[in-house]
Amino acid sequence: MKTSKQWIATKRSSNRKLTCMLWMCFTLTVPLLLSAQTTSPQSTPKKITFENVAYGDHPNQVIDFWQADVKGPAPLVIFIHGGGFTGGSHDKISQKKVQAYLDAGMHHASIEYRFLKHARFPAPHEDAVRALQFIRSKAKAWNVDKNRIAAYGGSAGAQLVAYLAWADDFADPDSKDPVSRESSRLTAVAPIGGQSTLDLDWWVEHIPGYDRNFHGDGKRGDLSEIEQRALVHELSIIHHISSDDPPTFMSYGMHPEASIPNNPKRAQGWSIHHVNFGIVMEEKLREEGVAVFLKYPNAKVPFEDDTAFLMHHLAQ
Repeated sequence: MKTSKQWIATKRSSNRKLTCMLWMCFTLTVPLLLSAQTTSPQSTPKKITFENVAYGDHPNQVIDFWQADVKGPAPLVIFIHGGGFTGGSHDKISQKKVQAYLDAGMHHASIEYRFLKHARFPAPHEDAVRALQFIRSKAKAWNVDKNRIAAYGGSAGAQLVAYLAWADDFADPDSKDPVSRESSRLTAVAPIGGQSTLDLDWWVEHIPGYDRNFHGDGKRGDLSEIEQRALVHELSIIHHISSDDPPTFMSYGMHPEASIPNNPKRAQGWSIHHVNFGIVMEEKLREEGVAVFLKYPNAKVPFEDDTAFLMHHLAQ
């Protein structure tokens, strides 16, 4: 059972200490996550059908929605941007990808969420869950097929879409709030340059070019060793993988045997999005019997990219 995945819902009101711990951990990891992005930002595509639709009270809790020209409920692809949980924008999106999905008769949405300067962790994860549930609550009005929703995202966004894909369903059928009664599950997912764990000791051992001095020892004097381990476990998406997870396509920009870049700044960002994170997640997903594909330079996979993969699964 994946009971540990319910930490957002069960601990938000009853365990403020853990929330503070989570904030501390991401304060340590954010600067490096910000050092590189997995995709180059592009200008916002034209013809947004519903722009900056609020799914919460905070200014960052908004969604852009592009509606495909189709009759009847259609599949939806959701994008969640990266930025180390401290920056980025849902407006910076690949126009080419959005148009490709629209041309295929699939809606597209881009989600914004609160950064750590707005609210302590796990606010970004709460927002991702809430945004997906909100979209499902709009299924009739927006012509969305609730059973065919997929997502992709890079870096921090990769962690968020993987959390949606691999966590237990946050739907609360007994809730008085109709949005909370909606499912938070995905049909397929495509994390780009995602990190499998926030155990920095694991990074030192398995990630080429990673220097523990980037973050220090990552510990606080007011946390016991048990609390520290529990915190890292909860933040590591690999621990949420189980047999009922949807088909997954992960992509990285370097070969496992590639040399560390000579430029120090580039090497730092390169290590943060290293394919070794994907390799261990691929192994775990395969162990659980989940359909998974890992793309990196010269890797042979049956899909050209994340777009082709998501289209394949949404068209079924």
